[in-house]
Amino acid sequence: MDDTWTPPILDHPIREASAFTADALIADARRLRGAGTEAIPRVCFLEFDGDLTDWLVDRKIAVPFHSWACFHTTMFLLTLEGVTCGIVARTIGGPFAVLIAEQMHAAGAGVIIGLTSAGRVAPDLPLPSLVVATGAIRDEGTSYHYLAPGEEVACAAHVTAPIVRELSRAGFTVQPGTVWTIDAPYRETAGQIARWASEGVLAVEMQAASLYAFAEARKVNVCVVARVSNAIDNAGSQFDTGTHEQGLQILKALARAGSLILET
Repeated sequence: MDDTWTPPILDHPIREASAFTADALIADARRLRGAGTEAIPRVCFLEFDGDLTDWLVDRKIAVPFHSWACFHTTMFLLTLEGVTCGIVARTIGGPFAVLIAEQMHAAGAGVIIGLTSAGRVAPDLPLPSLVVATGAIRDEGTSYHYLAPGEEVACAAHVTAPIVRELSRAGFTVQPGTVWTIDAPYRETAGQIARWASEGVLAVEMQAASLYAFAEARKVNVCVVARVSNAIDNAGSQFDTGTHEQGLQILKALARAGSLILET
């Protein structure tokens, strides 16, 4: 192999316009599916696991939004603290999360907040806990299609600060800090976990770096909140993110924060 060879993912022409756009996909979806033209809410959620959305729909707290012109997902509407929000479930992984975030942005969303489950990296982080990702280690692929190569991408303080504040006011213990985003969760090694823990990383998940690169490139308000529920050194119950009622309270706090972010 030529010693000058660069992996394509590190040599993406980020300054060139895309040949395929979210606007084009939305137009085709609207035409083929007969979707309406009603504007989507300005505050939208990506709920990566999907269980909370299912619970909200079962209880008719969230209802289908038929003007969401997307081939891949269903958007649901819910009103929280007087704020009408959209929520899309199971957008797991950086590529799919950004695919849907691009469409939300093109359709008029002003704030996009991701709610994900995550694994603990920092050994002193309690389980379960909430982490507001102020930055993310770019150990994934999607971010390199939006930004030049680099180790980390940050979330804007004007986005994270209201989210931390509103979650805290709702009674949650919240830790702002850096997360490690990885594409392949079954390839996390003990050495990597130890390394990132030594550098102050709090948790590992699959979307934040991708979404933050998209946010920086497109100038969009995006944040990821992680419900940290498991760890390789945890002898207790794994994957306990709390109750759905607590999830609803988190969404209410995020709706209030989203409304405040839109005012900045």
